[in-house]
Amino acid sequence: MTALLNGEMSVAACRVPNYKNMIIIRTVAELEEFVGHQKRNGNQIGLVPTMGALHAGHLSLVERAVSENPCVIVSVFVNPTQFNNPTDLATYPRKEEDDFRLLAEACVTAVFAPSVEEMYPGGPAAQPRHEFRLGTAAEVMEGKYRPGHFQGVAQVVCRLFQLARPDRAYFGEKDFQQIAVIRNMVESEGIRVEIIPCPIKRADDGLALSSRNALLTPEQRRLAPEIHRALKESVEYSKSHGVRATHDTVVEQIDAVPQMRVEYFEIVDARTLLPVEEWEESPWIVGCITVYCGEVRLIDNIAYRKP
Repeated sequence: MTALLNGEMSVAACRVPNYKNMIIIRTVAELEEFVGHQKRNGNQIGLVPTMGALHAGHLSLVERAVSENPCVIVSVFVNPTQFNNPTDLATYPRKEEDDFRLLAEACVTAVFAPSVEEMYPGGPAAQPRHEFRLGTAAEVMEGKYRPGHFQGVAQVVCRLFQLARPDRAYFGEKDFQQIAVIRNMVESEGIRVEIIPCPIKRADDGLALSSRNALLTPEQRRLAPEIHRALKESVEYSKSHGVRATHDTVVEQIDAVPQMRVEYFEIVDARTLLPVEEWEESPWIVGCITVYCGEVRLIDNIAYRKP
């Protein structure tokens, strides 16, 4: 590990060569030693948690983290505890070598890419049960349709915060609800970290960038931008129509597209994530949507009112 801390890539810490000066860390022990070294040198740490299959959306988070912190750690770990559907876990895209090259080009200090056994010794089921206090933000929308999902998210993010001890952690606003849940987890667990939300990164045709986009067929990829188009058009529509009418027109428009089905669309107070019935109820209102495009589950959101 001494070689690793001096900037060299030890055999234990980096199994794949030629990633410039970026360090690849595989074990918890190595990560803790690396973080300790950074802290002793007075370096602030920025953390970007990911499940890999990186795209320009992830890289926009990385770019901001690199600009704001002398040390940036990116985790690449497909977390099994946040998947309700075993098939979804099995088919989740994994492109580790491509991810490492992109992160090296982005000047990341270190990548933490552990195995499941390293993160959860004995397996996820063997871990001590801890029920995170996540509030009502974890019970609506994704929480309703994916029971236990946010407990799994909180479990892995809390573990990463404990190990990486970041000063700042960066999350994309595409997962708007997840950010609210993580804020609640940080507060309830007493973790000292600044949560930095970053704007949604979109393709030229408006589709929110997601690792799951790679699972779309060419025809589905052509249709998927209809999600954002319907949301964007509904913002103007909302200026002369009520919440219910706005909701219904979005659902009807997307459901009319072949191969697409709205699982849920909720128009909510951005702070509490509870549904609103009138635009006057809150100065900050967001529409959050999940759509199946074929068998691929896509999420997006848009602001209707913002302070």
